[in-house]
Amino acid sequence: MSRIGKMPIPLPKGVNVVVGEGNYITVKGPKGQLEQQFPTEISFDITGAEVNVTRPTDAKTHRALHGLSRSLLNNMVQGVSNGFTRILDVEGVGYRAGLIGKNLVMMVGYSHPVEILPPAGVVFEVDKTGRQITITGIDKQLVGQMAAQIRELREPEPYKGKGIRYRGEIVRQKAGKSGKVGGKGGKGGKK
Repeated sequence: MSRIGKMPIPLPKGVNVVVGEGNYITVKGPKGQLEQQFPTEISFDITGAEVNVTRPTDAKTHRALHGLSRSLLNNMVQGVSNGFTRILDVEGVGYRAGLIGKNLVMMVGYSHPVEILPPAGVVFEVDKTGRQITITGIDKQLVGQMAAQIRELREPEPYKGKGIRYRGEIVRQKAGKSGKVGGKGGKGGKK
């Protein structure tokens, strides 16, 4: 059995899961509603305050779909009850973020500001300094995808560490040219 797939999914108070025709699942909760089509081979059993996911055989494809389906449904339940948040840090002289209405505006070293429109269900927040961007929403995949697209505007570079990084991301610093770090350098070379 899949260790992830066989774990039951607890349903928090106020979360309702409906399995429709052809495994089209709707999850409603206090933060909103999510819908998704699941593979028809996988079966979902709602008993009391938990959902159990089972597979018909031990075939390789069924084993793969078992854990995947359980994880996707669990993310939907977590999203409509708690939501998901991703935090990005903006590092670098002159680099900052701001909001114009609901749109995120980034000044990250280009000749023009870059404006990003939030998709439905995603909200951007920027702190007062313009150095921290918070992305929130109920769809984990959408929140992660938006965070990756924003980070892609100016990925952290390894020499000065400038760029946009995830909160807690460690960027390995490289040493610069040997002449700048304390090598002989200068005129004349070796004697």
